[in-house]
Amino acid sequence: MTGVEYISSDMVQAVIHKAELSQLRVELTPWDLQLLLVGPVQKGLLFPKPQHKNSFINHLKTSLSDTLLYFPPLSGRLATTEHDDEKVSFLIDCNNTGALFIHAKADGVTISDIIEPVYVPSIVHSFFPLNGYKNIEGVSNPLLGVQVTELVDGIFIGITANHSVVDGTSFWHFLNSWSAISRGLIHLPKLPVFQRRFFNSINFPIQIPKSHVQNFHDDFVVPLFKERVFHFSKQSIVTLKARANAEVGTGTTTTTTNQMVQISSLQALLSRLWQSIIRNKNLEPNEDTHYCFIIGGRQRLHDLPQEYFGNVLKTQKVTMKVKQLLEQGVGSIALEMNKVIAANTGEDFNKFIETWIASPELFKMSTMSSRTLITSSSPRFDMYGNDFGWGKPIAVRCGAANKFDGKITLYCGAEEGSIDIEACLSPETLNALGNDEEFMDAIITN
Repeated sequence: MTGVEYISSDMVQAVIHKAELSQLRVELTPWDLQLLLVGPVQKGLLFPKPQHKNSFINHLKTSLSDTLLYFPPLSGRLATTEHDDEKVSFLIDCNNTGALFIHAKADGVTISDIIEPVYVPSIVHSFFPLNGYKNIEGVSNPLLGVQVTELVDGIFIGITANHSVVDGTSFWHFLNSWSAISRGLIHLPKLPVFQRRFFNSINFPIQIPKSHVQNFHDDFVVPLFKERVFHFSKQSIVTLKARANAEVGTGTTTTTTNQMVQISSLQALLSRLWQSIIRNKNLEPNEDTHYCFIIGGRQRLHDLPQEYFGNVLKTQKVTMKVKQLLEQGVGSIALEMNKVIAANTGEDFNKFIETWIASPELFKMSTMSSRTLITSSSPRFDMYGNDFGWGKPIAVRCGAANKFDGKITLYCGAEEGSIDIEACLSPETLNALGNDEEFMDAIITN
């Protein structure tokens, strides 16, 4: 495959910059600030080539400009204020400096070159803008970048968004809105909510020690990895869920709480994946292995609207000895996941805020271990509904940001009820996983 040729690069601003928007400042919460030292959100959609290929680039720029009117933080920049006692605070300055828009071309690359190989081809990473930046660099770099790459018979729209500004819910709210406006929608049915009035316990701005962010280039060396997308059909998921619940007798009302306990489809799926990956890593039996979940808080914080724009995330992990994980059935592993996830309440999210402000802690990629799997994204996001005016996407892929040996990315499948899982693992582990009959028998692979 040839490389990517860059044709043009522009800054796209909101079509009308209202006076009140130029004064808008959006404070960052602990959920946002904890992500300053990691990379952005990078998701992209693969489409067939538009019929009107001579005008679609200008159309996308215009519709992006229209959309940024409703999402002013994405055309702004991060701003900092230095305080006494060696502390600093961050906010989003909605100054309409603009979002980056790149038009590129990948000569000789076809849709089949992207979706048919067993492993995700490395050229996909070059379909995304702003590679290599950390979120803290949004002070002097765009908070949103879009790259439209023309293929021989298709289009790839790669989007990079600052992760201290958006989580997955806000990212897909923006993208769903942009595609709707591109199709001709005049008024958005769900407007983003930027106010931070829901956090009465926070005294903005939140100040953190300068020492936490002064040397933000950590020592993390990205290990060699490959990526593969595994496709789980609706029927395979139904079968796996039923088997997991049958193993441990869940799906019935408990006598102690009188509540229905049921392992979800995703918990059953991820339990199978965790067990299979660790089996193929050849770890010592008494080593600890962890599955880390990124848990959303909008459903748990009743005062927070679904349209809240920003991060509402905390992490939670399940830990097992390698021997314990491999000897148990998928149902027992999934039940442990179920308990850990169900135990997270709105009170826990509020407590996280208080604890974090008292002792700020920022994520670093250098803390990632090959014995840990971490899941990002969600099959609940509307990915395949993003029709910009020439048809729905063929596939979803993500960029290189925040990748390591153990990163698991979830997508909804193109067929209703199916799920795609992108596994980022060492070449040896990923190859072994692909040859694991017990794992592969449970799925339909890409």
